[in-house]
Amino acid sequence: MQVIASSLRKGNIVEKDNQLYVILSAENIHPGKGTPVTQLAMRRISDGVKVAERYRTTEQVERAFVEDRDFNYLYEDTEGFNFMNNETYEQISVPRDILGDMSVYLQENMTCVLSMFDGRCVAIQLPARVTLEIIETEPTVKGQTASSSYKPAKLSNGARTMVPPHIAAGTRVVIQTEDGSYVERAKD
Repeated sequence: MQVIASSLRKGNIVEKDNQLYVILSAENIHPGKGTPVTQLAMRRISDGVKVAERYRTTEQVERAFVEDRDFNYLYEDTEGFNFMNNETYEQISVPRDILGDMSVYLQENMTCVLSMFDGRCVAIQLPARVTLEIIETEPTVKGQTASSSYKPAKLSNGARTMVPPHIAAGTRVVIQTEDGSYVERAKD
């Protein structure tokens, strides 16, 4: 299916030179002078090679037809990450390189969207936000206000992020899975 380059987003799968590529990032650039372009960072699915492509925003790109299905995360083993389809109870193992750095945000029974092509997983989308606990951070200083300065914190999954100064260890916070940034204090 042909689509214009400016409509492509992270996680989409495109076909180029009879190879499938998953888009890691898509940026539309509108220079003051000249033609607007779409800059794509992609990973070739067959061997994991990363490439960068630049298209005019109105140029046509072949988008691969993939089936997106909801799967629940079960566990990790030596093969990779194991997921189960809630409707058919079919289990599938997803290699580590497909998830990459996002794997730290996987939580048991988390519903993820797996993009399937010819019976195998080629891309995965985690929920946009996850709730995690702060296990280590600098102590809160009395009288310190919520200013624009953030302090480093370690999350219960081992990842690190920056949080406002009033957040203390033991606090549950909402984290953006795309870039690992702090969103807000959890409301539970």
